[in-house]
Amino acid sequence: MPNKTIYVSDADLPLYERAQELVGGNLSQAIVKALRRYVDVEEGKDDGFEEITVRVGPGKGRRQRFLGVLLVEWLQSTKDRVHKYKVYRSRTGKYVVHAERSPEQIWAAGVDGQAKGWRKHVSQDQTWGTTAATSTLEIFDDLDALRENVPASLYDLIAAAADVPEVEDLDI
Repeated sequence: MPNKTIYVSDADLPLYERAQELVGGNLSQAIVKALRRYVDVEEGKDDGFEEITVRVGPGKGRRQRFLGVLLVEWLQSTKDRVHKYKVYRSRTGKYVVHAERSPEQIWAAGVDGQAKGWRKHVSQDQTWGTTAATSTLEIFDDLDALRENVPASLYDLIAAAADVPEVEDLDI
């Protein structure tokens, strides 16, 4: 295996040492992993994709990242919450659906929780609360798999946007 020499400036030495600690002493593994990711992101950008980072789970959730292009953004509201969808095409041609649901307001009144109209506001037996906002990330191989998992009007927008090429070369 050939050897390569990497020169590290004095200012970057703490970063070099920290990376070596994180990988358990084998810095070449860390360098190759970082280079592989760098090349993947830059090639994706050349192909018209961008790096997308979304939050998934309850509340702030955890972050997930991928290369994609936004096809459709769609919102739907009910009396209790807002649903926000962003649909991407990934670099591998899959459809990625990021769905965010706002906190849901829950309010019930009356002994049995069924009080309606003005009685709801004067009842002594009231219950209220809020659920946490949640978000999900689902990946679909093709439009047929996607169709059953999103609202019909959203699917129509996605299907129309799916015909648009990622990059169009102009002969001008």
